[in-house]
Amino acid sequence: MISSQKYRINSLAKDLGLKSKQLAGILPGGDAGITHQLSPDEFGYVIDTLTASAHEVSIDDYIGGKLDLDLPARKTAAEKPAKSDDKASDKSGSREHKSGAEQKVEQNNDKSQQKKSDAERAKERERAKAAAEKAAEKRVQHGQSERMQQLREAPRPDAIAAKANSKMKQNLMRQNQQRQQKLTQQNQMMQRSATTEEQGKILTEPTASAKKTRIVDTRTSSVDLSRYDEKLDRFVSENSSKKQSGAGDNRGKNTHRPMGRNAYGTHGGKNRIGADKRGKKQQEVAPKQPLEITIPETISVRDLAARLKVTAAEVIKRLMSAGVMANVTEVIDFDTALYVAEDIGAKATKEVVVTIEDRLFDDTEDSDNELIERAPVVVVMGHVDHGKTSLLDKIRNANVTAGEAGGITQHIGAYRVNIHGKDITFLDTPGHAAFTAMRARGAKATDIAIIVVAADDGIMPQTIEAINHAKDAGLEIIVAINKMDKPGAKPDNVLQELTKYELVPEEWGGDVMCVPVSAHTGMGIDTLLEDILLIAEVKEYKANPNRRAKGTVIEAKLDKGRGPVATVLVQNGTLNIGDVVIAGTAVGRVRAMIDDKARNVKDAGPSVPVEIIGLDEVPAAGDEFNAVENERMARELAEQRKSREKEASFKSNATVSLDDLFAQISEGAKELKIIVKADVGGSAEAVKSSLEKLSNDEVKVKVIHSAVGGITEGDVMFASASNAIIVGFNVRPDKNALDTAERQKVDIRTYRIIYECIEEIQAAMKGMLAPKFKENLLGHAEVRQAIHVPNIGTIAGSYILDGKITRSAQIRVVRDGIVIFEDKISSLRRFKDDVREVNSGYECGVGLERFNDIKEGDILEAFEMVEVEQ
Repeated sequence: MISSQKYRINSLAKDLGLKSKQLAGILPGGDAGITHQLSPDEFGYVIDTLTASAHEVSIDDYIGGKLDLDLPARKTAAEKPAKSDDKASDKSGSREHKSGAEQKVEQNNDKSQQKKSDAERAKERERAKAAAEKAAEKRVQHGQSERMQQLREAPRPDAIAAKANSKMKQNLMRQNQQRQQKLTQQNQMMQRSATTEEQGKILTEPTASAKKTRIVDTRTSSVDLSRYDEKLDRFVSENSSKKQSGAGDNRGKNTHRPMGRNAYGTHGGKNRIGADKRGKKQQEVAPKQPLEITIPETISVRDLAARLKVTAAEVIKRLMSAGVMANVTEVIDFDTALYVAEDIGAKATKEVVVTIEDRLFDDTEDSDNELIERAPVVVVMGHVDHGKTSLLDKIRNANVTAGEAGGITQHIGAYRVNIHGKDITFLDTPGHAAFTAMRARGAKATDIAIIVVAADDGIMPQTIEAINHAKDAGLEIIVAINKMDKPGAKPDNVLQELTKYELVPEEWGGDVMCVPVSAHTGMGIDTLLEDILLIAEVKEYKANPNRRAKGTVIEAKLDKGRGPVATVLVQNGTLNIGDVVIAGTAVGRVRAMIDDKARNVKDAGPSVPVEIIGLDEVPAAGDEFNAVENERMARELAEQRKSREKEASFKSNATVSLDDLFAQISEGAKELKIIVKADVGGSAEAVKSSLEKLSNDEVKVKVIHSAVGGITEGDVMFASASNAIIVGFNVRPDKNALDTAERQKVDIRTYRIIYECIEEIQAAMKGMLAPKFKENLLGHAEVRQAIHVPNIGTIAGSYILDGKITRSAQIRVVRDGIVIFEDKISSLRRFKDDVREVNSGYECGVGLERFNDIKEGDILEAFEMVEVEQ
């Protein structure tokens, strides 16, 4: 195994007793520095070059200590009369296999060889040639075996270097032996000098100590410096005491000393120079360690400068070089602070902040051994009058025995039914408002959604909305085709319509269960419940009851006699009487728990809905609740959440809008969700298909809902929950929708030309959206009477509902939520006087330039286009 250790040139030169520049010049190129690290190949090249210069036969044999066994025999043969001077030209092939030692011996014996006769020299040449050929064959075989052994063992470069150094050290030891006597004499003289000083014999002549100074080469011998520690300590203590005591006594006195002399009158220049050299050498050997700091998510410039141990001006200068203009009180993010720290040379890491939530909540994952099966949670949604409430009542009443019938006196928004020994939890949400509120807060309280569709009416607008809700929330969908007992029931038409919304029934090869039921007769109820259990068995819904409770607030209210009351659904763990619970900003200790059958219970496990009493305030629907151990810490967390909500009210919500769409795409957003509302169905489908074609590799345009009619408050809530934008085509939002959109920060875009809608969204996706004008809504007026004036046209006798109408404003005529016409005001009068504006609560007459088809009940929407600063 080849060692990964690397030698520097200066270290190898020191070990071999050579100069660093000499070794650096051996490498190819000659531009390597003395601190260059040698690779195994470079190390071998240097050793081979040095060995070749020393006239050795084989570097592998020399370093490995495996010289040929017949070397002594060759030396013995070389002592006999050998070859003549012309042997190099006649027998050059045999000389290539001879070692350097044989050649040297042969050169020394040239004179004796010349004295022999020609016959003897011929015989000697024949014998030498035969011996050389035999030795060459032997060395070749031995070298091949040794090379195979080396390849197997793969000697390490550090072992090779150690063996190479051993011979060099042997040469150095012979030299050191010659110096040893001199060094011994020097040490004896230093010991006599130290003994003399310890006895108090101070030299009177200042130059005497300098003459007796001896230089000890510690590289070749070891000197016991511990014997001088006592003298050094006494010298330092005496010197420091003299400085302290003489600080006050020498005031006003001439304390001038001769140049180059220390307190004892001796020359200290060489000592100081030596100390300075040693200090510089220590600094070179021990490089300065970089400063290590931690940086939080956000930090001010002043605090960053303090952590980096530099001035604030230095940090500001680094920020300016990066294009960031900031003062000392400016707060910068982690990435900017990290750039400054690395630019200065510090090593920065992100500060791990342990929040109260981390200390208070137990977020450890449950192991498979701790999990048990839990009941599925089902929500029922559908269009109005399609029998959703009747179906829920039928399911609940069918699973209540006669003894328990009287117990169902209290409705808590959720209940449980038992089918074949297994429980199912139903959430009875009034409409989609509560479900939307729960989704808007990120709560995933339900597992399965039952979409109720009337067999005689088919799919209606609220049915489509419910389907989109369930699909966007990622729920398992079961379609219950209700009212099968009616004569006009057409279940096949319902199945056909479901395919338009990507819901393919199982009967047609899809994966959506469609169950015909009748809430009136009870037909299909058992089949529906069995399908729910089948999905639950396939999905394997599990939870751990042996931990602190965690769940979701379904609904909450303020009761006059009991105070704040919250209906919660336990999703994991077990909730017990006396547990400290935090839900949003509400904190309290559970004083009582009531189940769906109005019974007081002491605990509630996973998938169990209960009503709890004991909170200090009413939580919001969809808030997550947690059972904790430390009540004081829980109240501190509630205060922090209140502060965050107050700060968030002053900041813009991070909902998607076309203005910052490109920035969100750059940050990693992959999907743009859009809700389309149009005046007619054909327009809605055209806008939807055109928008979905804008999808590219970076972002996908997804129309999550499209319908006919004006933009309502429900559309705004849907967009807020799904983080979507609303696109209106020839429709306008009503007053409640506008107010809700302003509160929820939902972006509403209205168009009258489809190409403008496509181009604007496409430009926003490319980051080129730069609106030049912004619509400023002034007010609304209701047409109370249409007055026809000859030669003038129709005057709209109107009442200002909100805001105001100015003479320079533009008017948008809205009829049943659909924009009829846009025009400018030709005249604005109050009684007989022309006025510039009319405020809310007053009546006026409004004349339009190009539109006369005004009818009673129309809404005149006044607005003006304000130029936006670029």
